[in-house]
Amino acid sequence: MKKEYLLTPGPTPLPPQISLAMAQPIIHHRTPQFQEILKEVSVNLKWVFQTVNDVFILSASGTGAMECAVINLLSRGDTALVVQGGKFGERWTEIARAYGIIVEVIDVEWGKAVSAEEIAKRLKACPQIKAVFTTLCETSTGVDNDINKIAQVLKNSAAVLVVDAISGLGAVDLKTDLWGVDVVVSGSQKGLMLPPGLGFISVSPKAWKLVEASQSPRYYLDLRKAKKALDKSDTAFTSGITLIIALREALKMMQLDGLENIFARHKKMADAVRAAALALGLELFAPSAASNAVTAVKVPAGLDGEKLVKTMRDVYGVTIAGGQDELKGKVFRIAHMGFIAEFDIITGLVCLEKVLYQMGYKFTIGAGVKAAEEVFLK
Repeated sequence: MKKEYLLTPGPTPLPPQISLAMAQPIIHHRTPQFQEILKEVSVNLKWVFQTVNDVFILSASGTGAMECAVINLLSRGDTALVVQGGKFGERWTEIARAYGIIVEVIDVEWGKAVSAEEIAKRLKACPQIKAVFTTLCETSTGVDNDINKIAQVLKNSAAVLVVDAISGLGAVDLKTDLWGVDVVVSGSQKGLMLPPGLGFISVSPKAWKLVEASQSPRYYLDLRKAKKALDKSDTAFTSGITLIIALREALKMMQLDGLENIFARHKKMADAVRAAALALGLELFAPSAASNAVTAVKVPAGLDGEKLVKTMRDVYGVTIAGGQDELKGKVFRIAHMGFIAEFDIITGLVCLEKVLYQMGYKFTIGAGVKAAEEVFLK
């Protein structure tokens, strides 16, 4: 028998309160009782998103929220600028092109953050750009982009700024209104500590003008329908009832902590993981732009990265994430977002050391755990 530990960048572990909330008898979504839950959740989502604007709840994954943003903001033949610095930046491009959007691409080396100056340069060269799509935390590489700097570039631009905060929301600070971010999309299964199944999207007044003008085909993900329903404390289509009830509990938990404490906790866990990796002689994949949501570490030369992840999971019950696409087998990723705490990290590092040792990697046993403990003891 082995105990399971989940240290992946989504899904993340579920707090007991969340599991218990989902075990309650289901209620009907077209009732005053559910409308009261929606009202509460809507207010608290604005708090997490740090916005006064509407935050719409979608019965979809984060990718559904990304598609929702594209089709509601743009029409076939419009031009968008997409920052590609990993698998999920590339997803913006794939979705936009599926709807006939002309895509200007900024290709950023995986492991690096985009330069706000490069975005400014591209906007100047292509004034017909209507939207800039970027990512807060690029989950595939463990990189954070400086959304504040990027937003300043777009402050006086006609283009809107759209941010994928699917893995960043609730782990990395994103001051939506203060910085001037027009659209933020996210998902339930990461920093919000829920199972997969809900997508979220906030929309500024500037972006709403594009929503009203868009000629893209849309039905289920039509934000105009969602807006009419939300104004009546309802959803346009069948709600993800159980997940929304669980979301109410998750948001209560987060409010008890406070955003600043949540961000500080994520930073400390990230610092501990990175200190451990360096103490083991490992190399960080993104040392200059590492995210507090997830850390990517290079697999030592000569070791099988896929075997490392598989052994930790299947033999010892500690699930971390491997590399994706061009990074497959070359990096492993340890998440520290959502309902993950100090001793989860320590357990994960103990397992990592054990498997590295068994695979023949040379290091001082306990060095990584010691380095992490020193961070936690500060």
